[in-house]
Amino acid sequence: MSSHGDQARRRVTIHDLAAMRARGERFVMLTAYDANAASILDGLDVPVILVGDSLGMVVLGHDTTLPVTLEDMIHHARAVVRARPRALVVVDLPFGTYQRGPDQALESAVRVVKESGADAVKLEGGARAVPSVRALVAAGIPVMGHLGLTPQSVAQFGGFRVQGRDETAAATIVEDAVALAEAGAFATVLECVPATLAARVTAASSVPVIGIGAGADVDAQVLVWHDVLGLSAAPHPRFVRAYVDLRTVIADAITAFSDDVRDGTFPSAAESYGD
Repeated sequence: MSSHGDQARRRVTIHDLAAMRARGERFVMLTAYDANAASILDGLDVPVILVGDSLGMVVLGHDTTLPVTLEDMIHHARAVVRARPRALVVVDLPFGTYQRGPDQALESAVRVVKESGADAVKLEGGARAVPSVRALVAAGIPVMGHLGLTPQSVAQFGGFRVQGRDETAAATIVEDAVALAEAGAFATVLECVPATLAARVTAASSVPVIGIGAGADVDAQVLVWHDVLGLSAAPHPRFVRAYVDLRTVIADAITAFSDDVRDGTFPSAAESYGD
């Protein structure tokens, strides 16, 4: 018989997210790219961890997500999964690993799930992504969609710009959200759209809508780990709220360490080994 502790450690599933939406219970998703971050989030009962291709910008130093490879994603997803988090672990399929259609998408998603141990994948796009979503779901791989500002299409958008401002574009996003849910996606990320449009999408969708720069009238919110902790260099997107300034905290700590080394107060006798 399972103990209460075992029940408390039960892994979060896509059905739990659906139940939270049904109860009107908002939840959070945060990115993590290594075991340490995943362990911290796990201790805080964050229900969804996204191993995002944002790692290309915040970890690998690229200007966009486009250079990120499938091997990069699998490498970082493995590290996250090794922390054995209770959270549902979702991994981005990077640019160039699913755009050719369902066969390529399935091959890439199977590699992610088999080689990293992650629970689900995320891919960008609306109607064009529907056949791939269907194929992955049919193969037993949970899929999260991504609409609005889709960073892998940043060149086509002419930069990181708010999407869905005119009614034609807004209606397409609503239709795409409905289509993704009908194809079997268990949730959809909605990025950088007007708050009123996000509310429309959430009302029309049958699955949780996770906002980022999409106002408050959605089912959940996602932010990048580095942004929440104040680790990212300015300028920041309007939707970012840093809850602590770790760049300054870290700078102060390294400065203090350097000062102690220079003046000989580090290491002390207590931090040294005797004979």
